Amino acid sequence: MRIPAHSVCTAIRDDIVSGVYARGARLTEEQLARRYGVSRVPVREALRTLESEGFVVTRRHAGAQVAEPGEQEAADLLDMRSLLEPLGAARAAQRRTDAHLKVLRGLVRLGQERARHGRSEDLRALDGWFHETLAQASGSPPLTALLTQLRHKIAWMYAAEPADRPADSWAEHGAIVDAVARGDAERARALTALHVERAAPRLRLKRPERARVRVSQHAVNNAGARN
Repeated sequence: MRIPAHSVCTAIRDDIVSGVYARGARLTEEQLARRYGVSRVPVREALRTLESEGFVVTRRHAGAQVAEPGEQEAADLLDMRSLLEPLGAARAAQRRTDAHLKVLRGLVRLGQERARHGRSEDLRALDGWFHETLAQASGSPPLTALLTQLRHKIAWMYAAEPADRPADSWAEHGAIVDAVARGDAERARALTALHVERAAPRLRLKRPERARVRVSQHAVNNAGARN
């Protein structure tokens, strides 16, 4: 059974973002193949993809290792998000489908319900799904890919504090969806820009840890299949 390279890539990326692999940690094909229960072929392809995304660097005579981005790169990510997320919302107002709108409204209802009942443990995942769906509704695969990559890298470099008033944050989500539903691109853009601006102070730059590898809970192929 062949395990798709994109599944291996997702597993490694998730473990980098969650800190299983610290910045600067060495990544060998043999080690990764063993950890995820796959052959070295999809691992090699996954490392190439992760290098193109900026999560991995390859150095001569040293091989692949987790990248070590600096504070300026981290700050640039927030600037990029402040430009691209409003653009994505504007495009969504012009190109969204009824299916996108149904999912967005459902996520807003769930988020508002969880916020009212103080179930903050669910809100971070719901927020991620909301912004992922909003990006997909833009109808632009390149823009969706950029926004997805941005979210992964921001989660890697920043710790997000919970909103003091989560109900207000989900009211902002609801207003964005209303603008998208009406096809009001400029209002969707403006509301999303304000939402991103208000969320930024809750982000705290993570302190880089010493290079090490923790035990991963992320198995791609528990049966240990090989090509």
